[in-house]
Amino acid sequence: MPGIRDKQHSILIVSTSEQFDRIVKRSLVGYITIDTRKSAAMARRCILERNYDLVVINSPVPDESGEAFALFVTEQSNASVLLVTPHDLYEQVMDRLTDYGILVMAKPFPYGQINKAIRFLTAVQNRMGSLAEQTQTLEEKMEEIRIISRAKLLLVEKQGMTEDAAHRFIGKQAMDQGVSRRRIARKLIWSLGKD
Repeated sequence: MPGIRDKQHSILIVSTSEQFDRIVKRSLVGYITIDTRKSAAMARRCILERNYDLVVINSPVPDESGEAFALFVTEQSNASVLLVTPHDLYEQVMDRLTDYGILVMAKPFPYGQINKAIRFLTAVQNRMGSLAEQTQTLEEKMEEIRIISRAKLLLVEKQGMTEDAAHRFIGKQAMDQGVSRRRIARKLIWSLGKD
């Protein structure tokens, strides 16, 4: 099973604190792209221009609330979001954002806590990516089944074959020609469908 180091990730850090940026950057393993922005407006443009795996927001940001920007990120992208908020606002912010899948941390945070949060969100991204790949594979398989079924139906209707005979015919043609059953089915649909 691939680990965090096997995938290339991208992160956007939205913060006005150079110290915070350094702390976050020390926690990044396996991230190929690390962008930092000082305002939500600049970060919004980045979100609209490219895909990020993780967005870390050090709230407050100068031009809007970190909460509003975090919600914008979840609406506009598939990135995991970590919002770091002042300790006195933590409970309220967490109550408002947790249902949106945004991880909220209070600052100051214990040493190493940001690293654990980033590792957790990276693992979530890896799982989501794996599920997306599985979904894509299933969609492709379903499309192949639809195409082959359509070709078999045309062979039954136009050539008088049984469904089993049509199935074997498509399989044999694919094997003889060294191509996929899907390709043979498409050829059959094209040739039999125009009659």
